[in-house]
Order: sequence, then structure tokens, then C-alpha cells
Amino acid sequence: MDVNVAEAAASALAGLGVGLTAALSFRWSEKDRKKSLKRVEKQQPEPELPPGVDTVLSVLRSCAVVLDDSDQVIKASSAAYALGLVRGGAIAVNEMLAMARLTRRDGEIRQADLDIPRGGGKQGGDVLAVSVRVAPLGSRLVLVLVEDLTEARRIEAVRRDFVANVSHELKTPVGALSLLSEAVQDASDDPEAVRRFAGRMLIEATRLTSLVQEIIELSRVQDDDRLVDPEPVAVDELVAEAMDRCRHQAAAKQITMAAGGVAGLYLHGNRGQLAAALGNLVENAVNYSPVRTRVAIAARSVPGSRTDTVEISVTDQGTGISEKDRERIFERFYRVDPARSRATGGTGLGLSIVKHVAASHGGTVSVWSVEGQGSTFTLRLPTTTPGRDDAGSATEPAADADPVGARAADIRPADIPTADSDVDAETHPLPVHHPAPEVQS
Repeated sequence: MDVNVAEAAASALAGLGVGLTAALSFRWSEKDRKKSLKRVEKQQPEPELPPGVDTVLSVLRSCAVVLDDSDQVIKASSAAYALGLVRGGAIAVNEMLAMARLTRRDGEIRQADLDIPRGGGKQGGDVLAVSVRVAPLGSRLVLVLVEDLTEARRIEAVRRDFVANVSHELKTPVGALSLLSEAVQDASDDPEAVRRFAGRMLIEATRLTSLVQEIIELSRVQDDDRLVDPEPVAVDELVAEAMDRCRHQAAAKQITMAAGGVAGLYLHGNRGQLAAALGNLVENAVNYSPVRTRVAIAARSVPGSRTDTVEISVTDQGTGISEKDRERIFERFYRVDPARSRATGGTGLGLSIVKHVAASHGGTVSVWSVEGQGSTFTLRLPTTTPGRDDAGSATEPAADADPVGARAADIRPADIPTADSDVDAETHPLPVHHPAPEVQS
């Protein structure tokens, strides 16, 4: 019995020795494998950009992304991250990644135009139009260049729409003149008919002249470039000129025009453009107001940290503008009521001219309107006054200036006296109220 116990103990010791030997051998093999992997990694370092490529990529206007052989981004410009093309160290656009893989496989340069949804690939949102060019960079890297074409596409679409709209608008009066001239020729023996057709021809010719003039004016200001040689322009003169321009139309509809606010203000800009902008606002107010109503023009100065601002408002008691139309009324050729515009001779370019004139003068134009109550259009433009020195100090205001004044944007159609009032239209002080929400352009 003792012999059997001794044999079992010896067998257990032998098995334990074998197990320890196997464990030690496994540990030694693991260490050898890790050392081998480290040697391989030292022999094959991470891909690096060729000399000078980093500098070239930093000055390119296009977005630049460099991928290694595992499709990982090793270099990307800040614009690529800003546009959402690179996220989490990888290209976020599947089409670009597929182009990069094909180029890595065959070494060919590829180019394509893509429309990419903004906001991380969410469908139904804005689309980013890009031009993608993929080329091999050395033996293991791929370069992806992306140029943003969104703004260029938008400008091209605006240009196409503008040409189409101009062609349509010109075709209408030209076609009318052609038909009327044929009618005059056929009615040469009827003096009364000739006079009637000639009157219609005069109306269409006037409409055509106005349209061409506004197209020319829009082409001058549509770039929104800052003025090169601005000059001081008296606001009082602009208001008087705008009222004189529309006095005949206002008298025909028994509309009273009232001027108020602060006198003696000056703007810094192009006098012709400013007169055209304010004249368009006053003309629209008169044309779209019912008979025996009132149109008010008011100005005031708003102090600012760098420069003062002049606010000029034009308020009418017309039918007002709906909320959906307020967002688009400054677009070219957009009309709230096309039938009404044809009756008043409107071209749909007046408010677009106002918007571009305001932008070129460093200002804005906004609209407040409620259907059934009327509208208030407000120009906000940088100002200057005679006697202001380089340090920014200004001379005393004119003696006849209203010390309180009326805030242009606060005037509302309900605040304007009716045409039956015996208040002097040229000196009526306009009341002050808190402003309502506006649409600004």
C-alpha cells in the first residue's frame, strides 16, 4: 500500500513539473512574438506626407484631405472639418471614400461633382454642392481635394432667373406696343380710335421705359460693393425729392403725404442711389394705398458706438403684407399681387433696388406689416453731419430739429391721422410707440 502511495506522489510531482515547464514556455513565446511585432512596426512606420506637401495643402483654397492605405485621415484642412467632410478621423461622405479606394487601387485621377446633404448627411435639408478631385500621393497615400460650389451655383441660378424674368417682363410691353401699332394702322380712318390706341401706346412705352431704367439701376447696385467716394447727403432733401416724385399720383388718389421726425440729418453715400431707394419706398406706399389715406415719411438719428445711424421710415395705410410674402418682397420681380402690380405699373424691382442700395451703404432695410392695417418700411443707414471731425465729435443739432423726434421704426399706420384731419401734412409730428417684429433684409 505504501508503494502505491509513493508512486502516485511521484506521478503528481512529474505532472506538476510538466505543467510549469509548459507555462514558462508559453510566456517566453509570447514575449518573443511581441518583440517580433515591435521589430516589424519599426521596419514599417506610419505613412508620412512627402516633403513640402503640408505647406502646399495649407495655402490651397480647396478643402484638402489625405488618406493612408487603411482609409484613415492623416491630414485634413480646417475647412474639411467645417463642412462636415471629415468626422472621427475618417471621411464622412461615402462617395468620396469610394473614389479614394478606386484611385488607390489603379492610380488614376478621378473627378466628380457631388450634392451632399448638410448637417451630417440628414436628408431634406440644405445641399452642399462640391467638386471632388482624387489623386494618388506617393505609393500609399491618397489626396482628396474638395471645392465648395454652393455659392457659385446659387449665383448662377439667380442669374438665370433674372434673365428669364427680364425677358418675360420686356416681352409684355413690347408685344402690347406691337399690337397697338397694328391697331392704329388698321384704324387710320377713325381719328377717335387712333387717339385711344395712341394713349395706350404711351402707357406701355412709359412702362417699358420705367422697366429698362430700373434694370439699369439694379445692375449698378446689385454687387453690394461699398461706395468708393461717398459724399454728405441731406436727408431733408431726399424726403422732399421723394414726395415731389409722387405728388401727382398722390393727388390723383387724394392721398396726403406727411413728413416728420428730426430735421437737419445727413447721410454719407451716393445721392442718386439714396434718392432712388427712398423714392421707390414712397412710390410703393402711394401706389398700394387706398384713396383718401395718408402716407408718412419720418427720420431720426440713433447714436452708435462707432457711428450714428439714420432711420427713415415710410408708413402707409394700405392693405398690408401677409407673413409669407414679407419673406420674399425684396426678391427681384416678386409681386405680392401680380394683377394689382400690372394695374399700378409696378415692375417688381423697386424693393430689390432698395435692398441693394442699403447694403452698398452699409445699412439695412426692414418691413413691419399687418394685413388690413398697413406697412412700415424702414431704412437704417450710417450717417454723418457737417462739422464732424476725425475724432468723432459732432456739431450741435440744427435749431429747428425736434429734440425728441419720432423713432422711424415705431410709426404704425394706426398712428397716422386720416386725410380728413386739418393737421398740416408737412409738419405733423408723428407719435412714438414700441416697435413690432420686423422682417429685415
